[in-house]
Amino acid sequence: MRVVEKNGRTVDEAIELALIEMDLTREDVEVEILENDSKGFLGLFGTKEAKIRVTEKENIHHLAKEFLEETLEKMNIYAKVDVDHNEDGLFATISGDNMSLVIGRRGKTLDALQYLSNLVINKDRKDYVHLIIDSEDYRQKRKESLEQLAIRMAEKAKRQRRDIILNPMNSYERRIVHSILQKDSEVSTRSEGRDPYRKVIIFLNR
Repeated sequence: MRVVEKNGRTVDEAIELALIEMDLTREDVEVEILENDSKGFLGLFGTKEAKIRVTEKENIHHLAKEFLEETLEKMNIYAKVDVDHNEDGLFATISGDNMSLVIGRRGKTLDALQYLSNLVINKDRKDYVHLIIDSEDYRQKRKESLEQLAIRMAEKAKRQRRDIILNPMNSYERRIVHSILQKDSEVSTRSEGRDPYRKVIIFLNR
């Protein structure tokens, strides 16, 4: 968190100088007035400049972006990171060359980056903010693949009249399976086990 102290003929001028130096906007900072400006006698004698202290606000977007960029650089991966809001919280997109290294087998590396990033951005926060990380639309492709898998396995459960146990998945992927099969009145789902080996079980409604 950066802190800058500036002098100026007026408070506004001092703030403007600080914002230019920090390359931030007024919404990104908190301002403390240390000394107000004074025009002095007849505006000629005893004129005093304003002095302010500007503190950068915690910016969760910048925090997530900086952590991801630094982590990727340590992995010798030089990529662009964009962070924005979506309906679920924060969404980070990683783009560049060799994104298969970022995604990993079945998204394992991407999941690990997401897990670590969430730990970092939520440290000492009262309100948990969920960050989802994606690259080359892997999440959407994985979502469609899981939905197709869930539907096929539900049909298998009906055909064979038995429970079907899926491979271990993270919480994000389990939610996808639970959600798509809520529309099927003949089957239900539940999760069993402990992470990272927690599995979804598809069973018939009796």
